[in-house]
Amino acid sequence: MKNRPYPLYEISPIRDLKDMLEQKQRGMPDATAFWCPTGHGEAAEKTYGDFYEEVNALGTWEYLQDLHGVHVGILGENSYEWLLAFCSVANGGSVAVPVDRELPEGEIKALLEKADVSAVFVSPSCRKLAEGLTDMTVFPLENMEEYLAEGRKAIAEGNRSYLDFRPDTEKLCCILFTSGTSGSGKGVMLSQGNLAADINASSQLVVLHGNLVALLPFHHAFGLVVGVFMVFHYGRPLYLNQSLRTIPASLSAARPWALFLVPLFIETFHRQIWAAARKEGRDRLLKRWMRISDRLLRWGIDLRKLLFASVRKAFGGELEFIISGGAGLDASYIREFRSWGIEILNGYGTTECSPCAAVNRNRHHKDGTVGLPVAGTGIRIAKDGEVLIRGGHVMLGYYKEEEATAAVLRDGWYATGDLGYLDEEGFLTLTGRKKNLIILSNAENISPEELERDFLADPAVREALVYARDGVITAEIYPEETVVGEIPKEDYFQELMKRVNRGRPSYKQVKRIKLRYEEFEKNTSGKILRRKEET
Repeated sequence: MKNRPYPLYEISPIRDLKDMLEQKQRGMPDATAFWCPTGHGEAAEKTYGDFYEEVNALGTWEYLQDLHGVHVGILGENSYEWLLAFCSVANGGSVAVPVDRELPEGEIKALLEKADVSAVFVSPSCRKLAEGLTDMTVFPLENMEEYLAEGRKAIAEGNRSYLDFRPDTEKLCCILFTSGTSGSGKGVMLSQGNLAADINASSQLVVLHGNLVALLPFHHAFGLVVGVFMVFHYGRPLYLNQSLRTIPASLSAARPWALFLVPLFIETFHRQIWAAARKEGRDRLLKRWMRISDRLLRWGIDLRKLLFASVRKAFGGELEFIISGGAGLDASYIREFRSWGIEILNGYGTTECSPCAAVNRNRHHKDGTVGLPVAGTGIRIAKDGEVLIRGGHVMLGYYKEEEATAAVLRDGWYATGDLGYLDEEGFLTLTGRKKNLIILSNAENISPEELERDFLADPAVREALVYARDGVITAEIYPEETVVGEIPKEDYFQELMKRVNRGRPSYKQVKRIKLRYEEFEKNTSGKILRRKEET
């Protein structure tokens, strides 16, 4: 299939999340919506009808507990019960507030208090954390069957308070906290209308087939809205992976057709594939077959599924697409995965955009870009290069942070803080973060991400961060030990610095290399905490 423009995909639009559930209940109640791991390689099946009925039962139980018009936290790992809690709260007129359970205990409590949470659903793994939430009502998720039984009983007795409630699409329905790269997150306020607009728009740009696996955390907008709700809207079965440890088993069991991942996952998979090839002495052979396969593909002969079956087996054997978002991804990964028969569709979004703003399409994509604006989204570039976004998916604002809201919402446009440009075909390319610009004494501006991408293209570089210290542009590198080999590290990276600098004006050249022997500290999205390392 040629890589060229084609019409948007057609799919029934939704008004809100409650409408989405009702559409599936009417159209395909007996089809599989979720597979929920139960241990020993087995998974329980939940249909769209099951999910619809259980959300309503839980929502009715919540009304019995006076959980209506209040802020309700959700604290726990990915699970079916987590999704029941979110949808029942958001569809019943309350505000769902998911929080990352991996955060320090004090920060979790501070975020819940900041969001005015009065009750919180808690998974068994977070029971100890819940003991410190003395001013909030705690509902253990392991008691879900009890909640559902009480809700079903109330419905059977004629209680329709929850069933008949219609969400106001303009009102706040959830607060999702940004992870940030400077250690401070903001509470992004999203409405049912925001979520519906993003699901509708994203579904028109990218089509989904086959099975999928939810690997990203649900407390992030990408993992929840795109990785779960967009899949649900498309009517595709979703396997709910619960932890990093169970990823291989989940991929093997579900044999996904597509995955939603952040670059950290892609880079990790890539590193594991090449590490395994080197360990087995097959790395040179793998590179050779990739060159041969790429040449054959240009002649219209596609043998990738045959030649790279062992690589593809790591993803279950059926993987066709990876939709990547959350951070920048070097085009070298896209090219290598394509050689193996897996197309990476790079996208772009922020929590403030619910989250999708642009994505490469299944059959219309361009390497090095983050794709085309999703349907109904306006993207323009400010004079200083900042990317501005407008559309129905743009947030209501930051919770309790009026100044921060006013700083980014201007005349209907959301100022992303990202720098980039649109090409003649409408594809968006990002060049860096506005706040990360290195401003030299001669008034020249340098985007550190541009230099970092060139360092990261070398297989010996696992992580890289470029910054100015005492007026000297420095590249701090965490090496990939298995690649450097016999060459002294200092010599290897000094030569790499010369290659990266080649062809660049003097003011853009890296002058110093600093090696480190542990990973950079990151936020919960896997992004390096940049300011912490630069001080």
